[in-house]
Amino acid sequence: MLDVCLLGSGGMMPLPYRWLTALMTRTGGSSLLIDCGEGTQIAIKEKGWSFKPIDVICFTHYHGDHISGLPGLLLTMGNADRREPLTLIGPKGLERVVNSLRVIAPELPFPIHFVEIEGPQQTFEMNGYRLTAFRVNHNVLCYGYTLEIDRAGKFDVERAMEHGIPQKYWNPLQKGESVEADGRVLTPDMVLGPPRKGIKITYTTDTRPTDSIRENAKGSDLFICEGMYGEKEKASKAVEYKHMTFYEAAHLAKEAQVKELWLTHYSPSLTRPEEYMEEVRSIFPGAKAGKDRMSAELVFEC
Repeated sequence: MLDVCLLGSGGMMPLPYRWLTALMTRTGGSSLLIDCGEGTQIAIKEKGWSFKPIDVICFTHYHGDHISGLPGLLLTMGNADRREPLTLIGPKGLERVVNSLRVIAPELPFPIHFVEIEGPQQTFEMNGYRLTAFRVNHNVLCYGYTLEIDRAGKFDVERAMEHGIPQKYWNPLQKGESVEADGRVLTPDMVLGPPRKGIKITYTTDTRPTDSIRENAKGSDLFICEGMYGEKEKASKAVEYKHMTFYEAAHLAKEAQVKELWLTHYSPSLTRPEEYMEEVRSIFPGAKAGKDRMSAELVFEC
């Protein structure tokens, strides 16, 4: 199971009814945060979730509306007497940028592990999920992220018995672990069927449409994508500043064959995104206008 919450849906500046960009996911006791704009702490509290399980924070890029909430969040974690390590992942320059922000949060009771993304795409295995960072097209170095939770094949009791595997080894084999017993090596493929469909979400902001988004978002259960502008007359502005319109995001969702699209990272001038959704849904029926604290619980298919 994967819990997802769009904590903030705004771009550029926070508004009284819209915090800046942040997404939080929870699975298996671990929490992941992508971006940490101003107001992220308040959004987490409003949602009723906890800061404590956050063990990974990823950044798409280092514009202020995506990282300005970090120093305060680190201080809050420190004041809660957190001791567990915190991993930060982001484009090149991560440690320099974060340490500059930490001038106002210099002493923390927990270590920070910095991981700078290398190349156009990099995959990380952690906390029971797979995280892929992929480069997108903004006016600074910027990445999107795909999070995937794999699901092993169904346990086949008959096969286990045919192989003469004692029942005491069934549990580790079902978890994907190999076992040495009675002079032979027992492997998961001896008792498991073909892999089943897992869970996949993709998140990207501050970019023009790219092949890297289409490829990485393909088949996602949830695609959270920038929709900076809904107004047709601002299409040229989206091109100039390397952002995306609602309609471009909808076409990406259609091409990637995702199940559901949430638009996010709205321009401050865009006060009523729902007004543009009829045409967006004519392109991709599974589109929704994202809003602060919009949430979903993704589970494995039966």
